[in-house]
This record gives sequence, structure tokens and C-alpha cells, in this order.
Amino acid sequence: MGRGKVELKRIENPTSRQVTFSKRRNGLLKKAFELSILCDAEVALVIFSASGKGYQFASHDHINRTIARYRSEVGLAQSIDQRSRSVEFWRTEIEELKRTIDILEARLKHSAGDDLSTLGLKELKQLERQTRTAVERVRSKKRRIISENINLLKRKHRGLQEENSHLQKRLHELNDANVSSYISGQTVCNSYPGIVQDEVDDHQYH
Repeated sequence: MGRGKVELKRIENPTSRQVTFSKRRNGLLKKAFELSILCDAEVALVIFSASGKGYQFASHDHINRTIARYRSEVGLAQSIDQRSRSVEFWRTEIEELKRTIDILEARLKHSAGDDLSTLGLKELKQLERQTRTAVERVRSKKRRIISENINLLKRKHRGLQEENSHLQKRLHELNDANVSSYISGQTVCNSYPGIVQDEVDDHQYH
């Protein structure tokens, strides 16, 4: 039998209410996370318990960005203080992105063997390990591709051999048939003069 319909009303028992809140809060946060991953959605969730304790989830680094986006979307005006914080937030984001880009560009140069003078012994050893790992991955990929190509060539070779055997067999059959036809023709030609002479003798006799 299916579950009966649960009446939605405030849970009077404090312990049961807290247990239910914890379970449903966790379920709601989990659903928000799954929605952001599965659907590539920008999700922000804010929950306050009855005691005033806050819980939040943001699919991006800062929930303030999603809130600011929501306020802009619905046309809510921002105060000067809010606009100031928003500008500061984006300035910080831009600076952080610049630092990340600089780090990635430096790593790219180091991987290519350039600008190594700024690295210490520890960094050089780490770069060496990373390079060794990268080289091994490249070699492994190369070996796998070569193996696949060899197997493909072997299959093609077997197919060509089979086709060649079939053609050789067919050629022998055609040669045998031609030889048989030639022999039969020679036999008929050799017996033909005697037949003609017999006919001539019969004609003279009559």
C-alpha cells in the first residue's frame, strides 16, 4: 500500500522538529548541489533555522555574486554600500584571475624549459618529476597507438593473403580448364583425317 498523505503543519515536538529540519535541510542542500552539476545551473540557497542559525550553498565561489545577479535580474536597486562592495568584489575577482593566469603562464614556460633561473632546488625537483610523469604518459600513449596500428596492419595483411590465395586458386582452375579444352581439341583434329578418307573411299566405291 502507498503512503498516506502527510498533513503539512508545524511539528510541535522540539526534538522531532529539529530532526526533521536536519534531514530536510541536508536533502535540500544535496538537491541544490545536484541541480548545479547536472544542469550547469548557477544555484544559491540560504536557510535559517528557527534558532536563527544560517546555512547556505552556492554553486560558485561566492554567494554574493549570485545574489547580486538576482537583484539585477528583478530590478532591485542596490545601495551605495552594496554597489561599493560589489565593485570591490569584482576587483578582487579580476586580480585573482590575473594571478592565476600569471601562475599558469609561468608553469607553461617552466614545462618548456624556459625561465628556470627563478626556480629553487625544490621547485626544479618537482618540475623534473612532473616532466618525467608527462613523458611516461606520452610514451604510453605512443606505444598504445603503435600497437593498434600494428594490429590493424596485421589484419589487413591476413585479408590480403586470403584474397591472394583465392585468386591463385581461381587462376589454377582457369589454367586447368584451358588445358583440358586444348587437349580435347587436339584429339578431335587428329581423328578428323581418317574420317575424311573413309568418306572419300566410300564415294569412289559407289
